[in-house]
Amino acid sequence: MSPAKRYAKKHAKARQRRRHTAHERLRRDQAQAQRALEALEQALHDLGLPDNLVKEIEGRLQRQQKLLGKIFGLMFPSLFGCRTPYELTRVRGWDKNLPSQILGALPKRSWLKRLRRLGLEVLVPLWRHVQDKSPATLSRWQWTWVVDDSVFKKYGQQFGLVGTWWSGQEKRVRPGIDGVLLLVVIGDGKLVVPVDFAIRRPDPKGPGGPCRDKLSWVQTMLDERLAALQRRGLELPPPVVVADSWFSDSKLMRRVRHQHEGTLLVEGKSSYVFVLPDGRRVKGHDFLEPSEWSWRDHPWEPHVRYARLRATSPTYGPVTVVIVDEPGEDRFYLMCLATSMSAPQLIRRWRRRSWIEHCFRTLKHLLATEACQVQSEDGYYGHLVLRLMACFILFYTTRIVCKGRLTMEEIVFSLKHYWRFVDSEALELQGLSWGTEQNVA
Repeated sequence: MSPAKRYAKKHAKARQRRRHTAHERLRRDQAQAQRALEALEQALHDLGLPDNLVKEIEGRLQRQQKLLGKIFGLMFPSLFGCRTPYELTRVRGWDKNLPSQILGALPKRSWLKRLRRLGLEVLVPLWRHVQDKSPATLSRWQWTWVVDDSVFKKYGQQFGLVGTWWSGQEKRVRPGIDGVLLLVVIGDGKLVVPVDFAIRRPDPKGPGGPCRDKLSWVQTMLDERLAALQRRGLELPPPVVVADSWFSDSKLMRRVRHQHEGTLLVEGKSSYVFVLPDGRRVKGHDFLEPSEWSWRDHPWEPHVRYARLRATSPTYGPVTVVIVDEPGEDRFYLMCLATSMSAPQLIRRWRRRSWIEHCFRTLKHLLATEACQVQSEDGYYGHLVLRLMACFILFYTTRIVCKGRLTMEEIVFSLKHYWRFVDSEALELQGLSWGTEQNVA
């Protein structure tokens, strides 16, 4: 065989091998997308969310037709390669007004009631399942209440919801909708359950008092959610609430202590003033600088040191201060009213605060929550509540159904690129399947 023929035959085999590899990779990715969709469908079924929601929206819209697939599309438009529900209407061939009709079908109170009921229906069975277990089991299923606010980018003056707020992510003041979220972290992130949400209105111009600030919102949401759990017959331990330094208010701390016998743990500011038991007067920035504190090694986290101090604050009264020093990170200190909890326990609870950042990151980036074009205030609440539910369903799917074998990013990526090939009769996706065998190339 001549060298030219051997060269052509070699490259022909290489092309065939690459084509076969591409076919196998495509089939594997399509199969993963189908498994991800089935896992999401199982999570929807386990939580019982869509059936109740579909019936309520159908009653409001006076329509006797199946809306589960459409509600699923509004919750997860990014899974279909779309950023907004209106792009989804073009892909699915729906009426362009359908997203506004569905999102505006319920008033904002009904949307928030749906979100709060979802939190109760998830938390109550979990607590009843473990409340009679051993202390070791209860320690693995501890509840940590986490609160934070986040700004969703938005311009204009839609219905008085858009204002100028400080964005911690961008480190500047920017226009947007400011939302306050309260969630429960079970264990070290075994499950993250949103239990309440509120949109802060900007202060009105002209006569009239200012609207409720985020401290008042947090106090109201915490009081109402704990009262709702008590009405269900749950005897919960004193709550431990963690938040960043924006929520370090003395009235809120005392409210959590005296009303609920709980603890509000926050990150301290450098400007706070404390008096130590030996009479020394120090400021918060003194805790952040090298000094001869009584350092101890953290028993659970290697290379992490801490110092636990008792102090008195002119504003807060007797407090407990925990200084945390870990390699490669800036030193910081935590503060709460005087408590008997150990420093490692307080640090562990503080670590769970990062899950709310994970929740906001999922809302903004994976679920494109900031892409909203509805024309009513009820529609905005519907949009944000549906995305919060979608975030919880994604988390439930990855942690409970898939046992951590799939991440949220993998589910969204696989379905975003291969949604045309997945099939689900319940979610009305069988019509979008193009026929994998004919179009695999």
